[in-house]
Amino acid sequence: MKEAMPVLTAGAGLHETLALLTSQLRPDANHKEDMVFLKDVFSERSLAYLMKIHERLRQYERQSPTPVLHSVSSLAEDVTEEMQSRPMNTEERELLQLLTSPHLKALLSVHDTVAQKSFDPVLPPLPDDYDDDLEEESVKIVRLVKNKEPLGATIRRDEATAAVIVARIMRGGAADRSGLVHVGDELREVNGVSVVHKRPDEISQLLSQSQGSITLKIIPAIKEEDRLRESKVYLRALFDYIPLEDKATPCQEAGLPFKRGDILQVVTQDDPTWWQAKRVGDSNLRAGLVPSKHFQERRLAYRMKVGTLPNPKSPKTPSYDQACDKDDCDCEGYFNGQYIAGLRRSFRLSRKDRQGSSSDGSDPGDSEFLTYEEVTRYQQRPNERPRLVVLIGSLGARINELKQRVIAENPHRYAVAVPHTTRPKKPHEKEGVEYHFVTKQQFDTDVVNNKFIEHGEYKENQYGTSIEAIRSVQAKNKMCIVDVQPEALRRLRTAEFKPYVVFVKPRVPESRRRRTTATSPGGAEQGRITDEDLQEMRQSAIQMDQQYGHLVDRVLIKEDSASACTELRSILERLERECFWVPLSWVRT
Repeated sequence: MKEAMPVLTAGAGLHETLALLTSQLRPDANHKEDMVFLKDVFSERSLAYLMKIHERLRQYERQSPTPVLHSVSSLAEDVTEEMQSRPMNTEERELLQLLTSPHLKALLSVHDTVAQKSFDPVLPPLPDDYDDDLEEESVKIVRLVKNKEPLGATIRRDEATAAVIVARIMRGGAADRSGLVHVGDELREVNGVSVVHKRPDEISQLLSQSQGSITLKIIPAIKEEDRLRESKVYLRALFDYIPLEDKATPCQEAGLPFKRGDILQVVTQDDPTWWQAKRVGDSNLRAGLVPSKHFQERRLAYRMKVGTLPNPKSPKTPSYDQACDKDDCDCEGYFNGQYIAGLRRSFRLSRKDRQGSSSDGSDPGDSEFLTYEEVTRYQQRPNERPRLVVLIGSLGARINELKQRVIAENPHRYAVAVPHTTRPKKPHEKEGVEYHFVTKQQFDTDVVNNKFIEHGEYKENQYGTSIEAIRSVQAKNKMCIVDVQPEALRRLRTAEFKPYVVFVKPRVPESRRRRTTATSPGGAEQGRITDEDLQEMRQSAIQMDQQYGHLVDRVLIKEDSASACTELRSILERLERECFWVPLSWVRT
């Protein structure tokens, strides 16, 4: 009984037919050699590739051809370089001559120009071969004009229907500006090329390569979403973000890079994982994707769980600027011959006794991880108390000296908080001028009642800066300037004080200056400074920035005392007349 020949489907290609014929060849006694030869020919891989190419050419012949490449000139240059790198035969030399001739180069350039731009302003007619199962009114042909910018839309494959769906519309992009493409629309064709069976990455590449006019065939969503209203949500970024290094982002090109401290305007939070945002002050009006607060916290928690992220609650304690350089904690309240109430060198706090100011520095939102802090614009009104100015400094910054100079120049506008102490009053001292003198019992009671922003013990005497001392300065309509260790920032970051935090760090040279007496980065002679000292200063600034940088409003690089004083004075003046971003909780009514 003769075996029946399998039936080919109507859509079978030529290479499929040849493959089927090869499988059906049977040896014949009279024509054995011919059969073997024919089978070898049909089984040749190069012939199968040739048949596939033939079928593709026939397919494009039946359809309206679209450019395979939009930059044939670049391909020709690549081929030319490849040919020149190895020996060539006669035909190859002739091809090289053609590819390098001015006329062919001009022709390829014209091809690229035509392929990248459409010069026909009339919308193309509805294709004759559109799917019969679609209602005519449900098909929408959209023509957009885009330059080298992204289209401003992301796509996804619907798991249930396998349709290519518009997942996001980026605010400010070409798709958003047109108002013709919406979230939920089904994409069928791009410039006449069907995308039904293409992968999302292939479609994205097709869209990105299209320049000038781009035509989309869209099946509108059943219920088109209303255009998004302009959001008034502003966030301060508390971490650096580089989309190209984020493997989780749905589209790296659509991501918005930002640095810690940047102010972001969130235009939509519809997606619980990826928000759309714009950088305030950025000339680029297009929104980009940023990780949502919840998503960023989740993956930071996972990284900490698997050990790739250090625990934010147990950071390494950095070294701070030590303002007290004398054996005693006091010095006379004079600066450049002028007496200033409450002016004295800051006391050196004992860490083991600083009970009321312990903090990990992760204040914003009291979240375990630093992601975003919601902020708003704030400008001090004439009837409001001045904002508190807080100076923190790394090793070598000498912030107390900087504070003294600024206050000495204008003691009627700026003042310090008079500290409390348990040591005996000296004959020349006055209560409430140099110190508030209290008993040890009273001091301990105030500590228990959490009245100090920081406190400590020095030579068996207690010293502390109280919240009431700051309020007393502000009640006189003066700007209070305090220099504290960074742990105290948590107590001060309240709506009452609205602190403006200045991080002062010295400019540290690469290596010590080779001279008899080296000058410290702070500007005062401290004797010989070694390379180890300079390295310790650098490390102190790095650690403080890592641990407390998210709480800082301004970084002041101290070249010398005079220039640093001028810069700080400018900051204080601007603070009284300009708008600044502050946590939203500070201005809520």
